[in-house]
Amino acid sequence: MPLTLRRTFRVRYYECDPAGRLRPASLLRYMQETAFDASAAAGYGIARYEAMGRIWLVRETELEVLRLPGYGDRLAVTTWVADFRRVRSRRAYEFRLAESGEMIARATTDWVFLDRSTLRPALIPPEMKAAFFPKGVPEAAPARRRFPQPPPPDGESRCRRRVQWSDLDQAGHVNNAVYLDYIEDCGVELLAAEGLTLTARQHRIEYRQPALPGDELEIVAWFAEGPGEQRVRHTQIRRSSDGALLVRARAVY
Repeated sequence: MPLTLRRTFRVRYYECDPAGRLRPASLLRYMQETAFDASAAAGYGIARYEAMGRIWLVRETELEVLRLPGYGDRLAVTTWVADFRRVRSRRAYEFRLAESGEMIARATTDWVFLDRSTLRPALIPPEMKAAFFPKGVPEAAPARRRFPQPPPPDGESRCRRRVQWSDLDQAGHVNNAVYLDYIEDCGVELLAAEGLTLTARQHRIEYRQPALPGDELEIVAWFAEGPGEQRVRHTQIRRSSDGALLVRARAVY
C-alpha cells in the first residue's frame, strides 16, 4: 500500500466563478499543494529535490468533476502515488466534502522526473520508490491511454494571450493550473458564441512544452459531438511565434 496523505482546504471567495462555484483550476492548485505535502511526508521535500538536482513536472492531468463546491465549503483532498515507471509517476486524488464525506471529484496526474540543470528525464531511484511504497513497490504500472486524437476544428473560437508574470511558478514557466484558466476563458467565449449553457464534467490536459515569460499564445477551441447527450470541447494552445503545440486538452460536457 502506498503512503496516503489527507489535507483540508476551505473554498475562498476569490476562487469562485460568477455563479459562486469553485473554478476547476482551483482543484488543480489544491492537488499541487497536497502532492507537495505528501512528497515531504515521504522524506522528499523541496529542499531535498534541490539538493538532488531533480524536479517533478506535470505531463498530464485528468480531472472528473461530480459537482463543484461553493464558497466556504471545506474540501478534504486525499492523495497517494498510484505507480512508478522509469522516469514517470502517476499520483491519484480524491476530493470529498469534509463534513459529509460526499465525493465531489477525482483526479490523476502524471509527473515526469527531470534533471533540474538539463530538464531531461532522469531515472527514479529505487530508494525513492520505496519511500512512497513502504510495503513494497507494485511490480508493473498499468498502461497509459493515448491522448485522444481531436477532429479537425470546425467553428472554432480563437483567443490570444500573452504570458504574464503572475502566471509563472517557481520553475519559471506557466503553472499547470493556469492553463486550465486559459482554456476555460476561451471555452466561455465558445459557449457564448453558440448560445450554450453547459458544465464540463471531465477534463484531460496534456502538457507538451512550457510557456515562458513574454510568449504570446494562441488558444483554439472547438466542439465535437460526443456519445449520447455529451459534447466534447477540444482545445490547443500554441506559441504564436513558431506555432509549437504547448498544451492540448479535452473537456466532456
